[in-house]
Amino acid sequence: MKKRILMLSLLILPAFVQAQSNSRWRITKPSWTAVAEQRFGEFVSRLGGAVERRECDKVDTCLRSPANPYAGTDPASLRLFADCADLPYYLRSYFAWKNGLPMSVVSSIASRPGNTNKDVRYSTMGNYVTGRYDVIPSRNSAPNAVALLNSTLIDMTYSATFRMIGLEDTGRFTDFYPVKLSRETIRPGTVIYDPNGHVAIIYKVTDDGRIFYIDSHPDNTLTSGMYTPKFSRSHPQHGAGFKNFRPLALQGASRNSAGEYYGGKIVGARNDQLAGFSTEQFYGNSPDPEGVWNKGKFLYRGVAFPYYDYLRIMMASGELRIDPIKDMQQVLADICVNLKDRVVAVEQARKAGVDMKPHPERLPTNIYGTTGEWEDYASPSRDARLKVSFMDLLNQSRNLIQRHRAGDPAIVYSGANLAADLLATYQRESAACQFTYVNSSGSPVTLNLEEGRQRVFAMSFDPYHCVELRWGASSPQELASCRDDENKRLWYDREKWLRYQWERRYDSRMDYSLDELTGPKPGAGIAQPPDVDIIRLLNSLR
Repeated sequence: MKKRILMLSLLILPAFVQAQSNSRWRITKPSWTAVAEQRFGEFVSRLGGAVERRECDKVDTCLRSPANPYAGTDPASLRLFADCADLPYYLRSYFAWKNGLPMSVVSSIASRPGNTNKDVRYSTMGNYVTGRYDVIPSRNSAPNAVALLNSTLIDMTYSATFRMIGLEDTGRFTDFYPVKLSRETIRPGTVIYDPNGHVAIIYKVTDDGRIFYIDSHPDNTLTSGMYTPKFSRSHPQHGAGFKNFRPLALQGASRNSAGEYYGGKIVGARNDQLAGFSTEQFYGNSPDPEGVWNKGKFLYRGVAFPYYDYLRIMMASGELRIDPIKDMQQVLADICVNLKDRVVAVEQARKAGVDMKPHPERLPTNIYGTTGEWEDYASPSRDARLKVSFMDLLNQSRNLIQRHRAGDPAIVYSGANLAADLLATYQRESAACQFTYVNSSGSPVTLNLEEGRQRVFAMSFDPYHCVELRWGASSPQELASCRDDENKRLWYDREKWLRYQWERRYDSRMDYSLDELTGPKPGAGIAQPPDVDIIRLLNSLR
């Protein structure tokens, strides 16, 4: 199998070298074929591998690195910039330009009837397409790819563009279609949409069913991660989960003497033409008879599994076999990356001096979906994903131990005490995962993953707090450099209800004043944080 993949790569690489090197978007291949889709996946896979290996960490540095087969063919004026929602579109458009393929994107959207949230990024019933923008050369001129990638295409797309189930496949069709849960359809180049406003693109699927992605951030950094319950499910109209770009074709075009196509119109493949199209991830493979989406079942060999467990079974190469020790190492590695990414995000706020400003009189209307300084520098959504990761670590550890004790053949472990070995693994890996933040006096403070776990519900998401509180400091020694006044300290204390909450609620009012923030409110805050004490759990199960 590996030999076949290597030979396939060698066949693909020569096509990469033929990239368009000027700024004009010329179409020489009028449709996205299966081969083009395969090559796009390999393109994403190469970039993702470089991010995982820490060979590059930004959109521009990765696209200028050897990981990009088109490196060196770009005009100097190309910005090479994309945030999280832009990244899939940017990579798709860049690849299409380099390979002479057509491109079309949703240019405008509207909320579906019944929506109760004015922010289309978090519309309660999802969105629909109201306009499209096609990249089509004319007889005398090809579009300027640099201008399109620097602004035009990227300015049109944002996270609300992904908030669609993908059933519309004619006329104003959607850019993406939902896919069946399988290794054939969820592959490098597949997009993951988190209904809480985050977007990623897959670059690797392992034999044991793990899905790895890269995502981008407002400062153009690229990070890699592993798909876990930190990506939540939601109403089917939100389109959360896995989706592939809809293949495009330029129809009715003319061809000049140079073999370039111009004119015509771009159409998207219909869902009934796509072998991978499926709404299974929303409704299950045994839908609820009354149509309630979250009551649908995911059956494998007649047995119902939770969604995330079923997904992993379907993504495994052959029969799923889980090594609990390796599994914990993978989860901890993912959490470690998230903690280090948070260092960068918090440091941005510190460098921008947000922590030195007076605290606003009220929180935003909703802390998870807002604008301005809070949107740029706060971290409630990022922190919620981190909390869910620690919760999942505990729940999965308990689950694997119980399955092993019950004799589940899918659990591969030959030791004498799984709980004790998992505890030793956790202690070793968590101590090895170290990250350093710069405190308010400019001095480095180093923590490890276990300290991050202990602090996860104390870490402030509020960008107006000192960096020490952003990292959940509680000791007088660590807090000595914090310059927050009494008012800010009181805000920190009363925001604890919101910090305890891991569920991201975009439908709740949160614009409370300090005097109003005296406890949990409807949809905003909970009284106690959930249990994430993995050490206590494993000790109790030894």
